[in-house]
Amino acid sequence: MNKAAQAGQMEIDASKLAETKATSATVKRFAGQMLQDHRAAAEDLKRLANAKGVQLPTTPSPADQKKLEAIGALQGASFDKQYADEVGVKAHNDAVALFRKAASDARDNDVRDFAKKTLPTLEHHLESARKMASEVSR
Repeated sequence: MNKAAQAGQMEIDASKLAETKATSATVKRFAGQMLQDHRAAAEDLKRLANAKGVQLPTTPSPADQKKLEAIGALQGASFDKQYADEVGVKAHNDAVALFRKAASDARDNDVRDFAKKTLPTLEHHLESARKMASEVSR
């Protein structure tokens, strides 16, 4: 749950940046969808954590924080490409792997159910991210 909370917060923070810094309409649309979906998932995860007595982190991991700072320093097409690669494709590859593992291996049924419920959305994000990345790489 902690890794999912940190990863989700990184995507939210990066997508907030993309709303203002992105030059590509595709990147802006993707960022808007990420904000909507990841905020909803974060609320679901928060409810689950509260029910389990787990205090979730409210910031991205230190490594992700460094990535956010690096992405935030970019402008224009460079920002779009880095956001698409790092937040779109790489972060969603990692998230899909994390949620697949939790969906099959989590010992807690509620955690496993949360992962199973969230996984299709993350897989869709990854597919969209790959399309976005190929578009902004042209």
